[in-house]
Amino acid sequence: MEEAEDPYYVTMYYPGSVYVDMSDVVPPEVRPKPAVPAKPPNVGAPSPSSPFPPQGPGIGGGVGVPAPLPSGIPVPIGSHASGASHGIGHGVGHGAGNSGGHAAAHSGGHGHTGSHSSGGGSTLLGYIGIDTIIEQMRKKTMKTGFDFNIMVVGHSGLGKSTLVNTLFKSQVSRRSAGWSRDDKIPKTVEIKSVSHVIEEGGVKMKLTLVDTPGFGDQINNDNCWEPIFKYINEQYEKFLKEEVNITRKKRIPDFRVHCCLYFISPTGHSLRQLDIEFMKRLSHSVNIIPVIAKADTMTIEERQDFKQRVRKELEMSGIEFYPQKEFDEDMEDKSDNDKIREAMPFAVVGSDKEYQVNGKRVLGRKTAWGIVEVENPNHCEFAQLRDFLIRSHLQDLKEVTHNIHYETYRAKRLNENGGLHPISSNGTQESNL
Repeated sequence: MEEAEDPYYVTMYYPGSVYVDMSDVVPPEVRPKPAVPAKPPNVGAPSPSSPFPPQGPGIGGGVGVPAPLPSGIPVPIGSHASGASHGIGHGVGHGAGNSGGHAAAHSGGHGHTGSHSSGGGSTLLGYIGIDTIIEQMRKKTMKTGFDFNIMVVGHSGLGKSTLVNTLFKSQVSRRSAGWSRDDKIPKTVEIKSVSHVIEEGGVKMKLTLVDTPGFGDQINNDNCWEPIFKYINEQYEKFLKEEVNITRKKRIPDFRVHCCLYFISPTGHSLRQLDIEFMKRLSHSVNIIPVIAKADTMTIEERQDFKQRVRKELEMSGIEFYPQKEFDEDMEDKSDNDKIREAMPFAVVGSDKEYQVNGKRVLGRKTAWGIVEVENPNHCEFAQLRDFLIRSHLQDLKEVTHNIHYETYRAKRLNENGGLHPISSNGTQESNL
C-alpha cells in the first residue's frame, strides 16, 4: 500500500481485488451532512445531556446510509464497513437494534454498538408519537362512555335526594323520577334505583342512583342493613356470572355500587348504634363515605366538635371509610388522602333552589337570618365533597370497587364452589354461581 502525501488521497491495491483510486473520496470536512427529518411542531430538541449525538436517517435504522468515517483511516475495498454498507443487506430486516452490531460481526470486528438495551431506559433520538397514546385512550373512552353507581343510605328527612341533585346539578334522584311525598314509609328497607345518562363537555356518563327508603325509620331496626348488604352482593354476583360465561358480552354491564354515601344525623352528640353497626358490617363490601347532613343546623364550633367526635368513634369501632390508608399507592396519594381523611366526615348542605346574592345566582337555603350558600366553603363543606367525589376520586372509587371489594367477593365465591366448573358436553359451562 502506498500513501500519498495528502492523507485523504490514498491508493490501495490488494491481490484479487479491483484497483481503486481513492482520490475520488471526499474528505469528511467537505462531505455534505445527512438530511435530518423534519420534526413535528411542539416537539422539543434532544436533551443536551443525552449521551447519544443526533444522527441522520439510517444510522442504526437499517436503511444503509453510510456513517461518516474518521479522517485518515484507510478502508479496505471489498470488506464490510462497520455499521455502514452492510445495513443495505441486513439492516432492513433487523431494525435499529441490530444493524450496527450485525455489520461489525461480518467485517471480522468485535464488540457491540450499544444499540441494544439491557433493561435500562433509552433516550429517543427523534419524535415517535408515544405521547398520542393518551389521546387514543381519550377517544376510545369517549365513545364507550362511563358508568358510576352511587348509593345513599340514611333515615328519612336528611336530604339524601336533594344532595344528589345538587351534586350533579340535575334532577337525578328517585324522587325526581316519580316518587311522591304522599307515598308511605315502607315497613322494611326497600331498594329503589334509577338510572340517567348525563352529559357534560361531550362526556357521557350513565349514573345510577340507589336509594334505601325505610332505613332507620322503624321502631325495631335490627338487621335493617341486611337488604342493603344483599343488594350489593347481588350486583357482584351478576357481574361474576357474566365473567365466567364462555361467550360473554364485549362490555359487561356494571351495576356494582361504587360509592355509598352514609348520612349522619346532625345531633351534635355522637353516632347512633345503628350508624356504627351499618358501617362496620358494610365497610369491607363497599366504599363508604360518611357525611353529616343538614350542617346548617349547627354552629361552626358545634360542627367541628361533632366532626372530631365522629372520627374518634369510627376509629375506636375499627370502621374504615374511603379512602383507606392501605390503598395509598405512593407518597403523593398519601399526602392528598391524609388531608381528605382529616376533613371527613364532610358537613354538607344540599339545595336545588337558586337565590340572588350580591348580584349572582347561587344555590342555597333561605333562612330567617340569611341565605346559606351551598357552594360557599365558608358556609358548608359541600364543595369539598363534590371535588373529592367527582373531580379527583371518581375513577379511583371504581378501581377500588373492582380490584378490592369485587375481587374479595369473587375469590370467596369461587372457593366455595371449588373453582370454575368444567365445560359440559353441550358446550355450555356449568356453574353453581
